[in-house]
Amino acid sequence: MTDVLMIAGSTPKAAVVAAAVDNFRQLGARIHLVGNFKAGEIDGDLGWATVRKVPAGGPASKHAQRKTEAMRPPERLWFHLEHDRTAYAVIRSADLVVALDNRAVYSAWRVSQFTRRPEVCFGLAAGLRALQKRHESGGGQLPEHVPGPLTTATDGLRRRVRTLPADLLRNATGPLALRSRAGARAWRAAVSAPCVPDALRMTAAEQVIEGMWLAGRQSGALSTARAAAGKLTDPAIKARLLDNVAVRAIRNGHTPAGLTEAVTAHLDLADAEYAAGDHAGAAGALLQAMKLAFHRVVHIDQVSSPLAADPAGFTAPFRQSTAASAAVRPKGRTTPAATPPKDRPLRLLVATTSNANFLHLIRSHYEANPDVELRFLDMAEHPGMKRLNGAAQRHVEYRLGGEPLFAHAAEQQLRPYLDWADTVFVDWCVAPAALFTVVDPGETRIIVRLHSYEAFTRWPHMMDFSRIDDMVFVADHIRDLSVAAIPGLAGEHAPRTHVIDNGMDLANFRRTKDPATRFNLGLVGIGQVAKDPLWALQVLKGLRERDERYRLFLVGGDMGRPSNAAKAYARKLEKALKPLVEEGAVVRVGVTDDVPGALEDVGVILSTSVREGCHVGLMEGAASGAVPVVRDWPFFAGGENGAGTLYPAEWIVGTPEAAVERVLSLTESDESWRNAGKLATEHALTTWDWPVVRLDFDRLFFDR
Repeated sequence: MTDVLMIAGSTPKAAVVAAAVDNFRQLGARIHLVGNFKAGEIDGDLGWATVRKVPAGGPASKHAQRKTEAMRPPERLWFHLEHDRTAYAVIRSADLVVALDNRAVYSAWRVSQFTRRPEVCFGLAAGLRALQKRHESGGGQLPEHVPGPLTTATDGLRRRVRTLPADLLRNATGPLALRSRAGARAWRAAVSAPCVPDALRMTAAEQVIEGMWLAGRQSGALSTARAAAGKLTDPAIKARLLDNVAVRAIRNGHTPAGLTEAVTAHLDLADAEYAAGDHAGAAGALLQAMKLAFHRVVHIDQVSSPLAADPAGFTAPFRQSTAASAAVRPKGRTTPAATPPKDRPLRLLVATTSNANFLHLIRSHYEANPDVELRFLDMAEHPGMKRLNGAAQRHVEYRLGGEPLFAHAAEQQLRPYLDWADTVFVDWCVAPAALFTVVDPGETRIIVRLHSYEAFTRWPHMMDFSRIDDMVFVADHIRDLSVAAIPGLAGEHAPRTHVIDNGMDLANFRRTKDPATRFNLGLVGIGQVAKDPLWALQVLKGLRERDERYRLFLVGGDMGRPSNAAKAYARKLEKALKPLVEEGAVVRVGVTDDVPGALEDVGVILSTSVREGCHVGLMEGAASGAVPVVRDWPFFAGGENGAGTLYPAEWIVGTPEAAVERVLSLTESDESWRNAGKLATEHALTTWDWPVVRLDFDRLFFDR
């Protein structure tokens, strides 16, 4: 008879254990259960040979408490098993050891080091397979001279551990050990040793990585994860290991150095699940890849972005993934979109969710247009649509061929609007736009506008662009970035693309300015890291070194702090602002409903951003007569299009020093300043004012 030892680090599920125990017994096994679990939840009628909870009895002795105080849970479990006579006797006689959970893996590994060398497995399914193999081979015990697979696999690991100095062995994977270069190097080699089972490698790697984080070796934690992941064969375990390190770096406010590896690991898992027909599993893995790749810390809450640096290269793993490609596979439409009607008004549906900031002029103009019948849809106000927009897992699962009820629900919610409308204009290329592509629009024309932010999110990577007729971008450089980064915007099924400026009512901004205003710099909107107001402070410092009359007016609310990356930037900004505010060099205007009024005090309008679609605050400042000084936005600098093609080239500067020189030259006299401001106003009103831009929208909606 084979003695099977099950080790539990937590209470196992009763139904699962009951079924497994019955299978083990049918194969002639005598089953023992030891570990840390709730004894009352273990069914004693299953025919256990031994059930032993540790620590047994009352509270552990003070000696045991002191010994285990600094231990991690897996090590603490082994300590109690090793010091419990009943449990240890069962352990010594075991032929097959099954670790039921991650906490039990360390104890199973320690058992595998015994002279008797039992076979060790992780999980009930693996244990049953091992027992079945022994049963088919004759049911006898393994010859004592043949080591179990886990024992063989960990020989190299054990040898490496023995070479560590004695002081490191006391806290083998703790910060003290891993703060040492020798200790870190030894453990990195250990977790990447050949022939170690995935479960053991994962458990050891997680402990080593945790120790390295605590020891301040973030780069060491990453290299350890990469080394261990390179030896893992199970795609799920590999993805989990790399994800843990990447997520931790993101939580700390940094872009993970191993981001591509972590994303690719999730995509590999998604591909494997998709090939196996597990749509839910594939959707979960694909969604996690998207969440990592397009996390706001990576692109939004810092002053650089790997996607902006190399759009096609950054999203290449998604193009190479079978699951990601399946999620955006073109389904097309049964009939082409109809041409605008000639015998009745155009039925125009304007849709968004929660954010209608850039729709006011469009709505008011076409509501008053007798050739248009307009309806407005805020999907956030409809519970059914809101639920669907938030159901990302179901959405991706549907895209992969599962979850048919999601498409049915989308059809129910959207069909009445599609049947009514001739044209649907969806503002923001996020969840609502993606939801509209779930259903066949029939003859209804679908137009989606992408501003800037959306190009750095996951939504364009989970929608069917073959069901979108026209994509509208607010600037050429945003179109360039989006087409390079988003697979669905290229190829035969891609929609037509247009560049149309945001509609703005700029005539109301033209103001007469006081002569002293020429020394006042203004920055409108500082609520995001992308605005990079610290760059403006560098400009201010350079100007005040030459003339202390220059001041900076900050218009808008304080910076949002949605992540540790944004918090770190905000802390740095506040520290820099404090002395400048106290000496009167910076004036914090704050939030205001009267931006035209606030701009009366601004003689030079700045755009210091690292990225913009079209900087509305800059355009409003130019319309007010302030002299524009525009940083060559780093996300797009060097490209075919950017700030220098959206604005007149003379507005653009590459460095704070160049900005200082432009300000000084244009504000040298009242005359030079007013002339430059007049030219800026004329350019703004003849280029971006609503009477000009609305002609582009008329052509979009009525010309085919």
